[in-house]
Amino acid sequence: MAEDNSAWKEALKSESEFRDYITNYFKEHEELTGSYDIPSYYEHYTVRLDSHKGIIITLVTGVQATGGESNLPLPFKQKEVISIEDFRKLILHKKFADQSQSLADVFQTVAGIPSTNNDSKDDSKK
Repeated sequence: MAEDNSAWKEALKSESEFRDYITNYFKEHEELTGSYDIPSYYEHYTVRLDSHKGIIITLVTGVQATGGESNLPLPFKQKEVISIEDFRKLILHKKFADQSQSLADVFQTVAGIPSTNNDSKDDSKK
């Protein structure tokens, strides 16, 4: 995703500007998805905006099959709902260390997915 990293950070300064930014972001992107995969484990997340509930982050985690394993546990699905303002406050209090982080990077961090440049991806869908 080609995103102006300074635009969302500038919007953080105001509750109404951040709400407008997030609302417009999700008007352009139906959802934001990302994943983290290693040979034995995976995490996939989806972020959507619901006009009544707020930001909905869905995280699916599971164990990768290696060889002839047939009794793997089912994937675990978690759903977090957070208001846009609570999300803004979380970002402000978290003080993300890397000033070049995109909004997608922040959603990945909030979802609890480790950041690796090669393994994570941003598949924003329009």
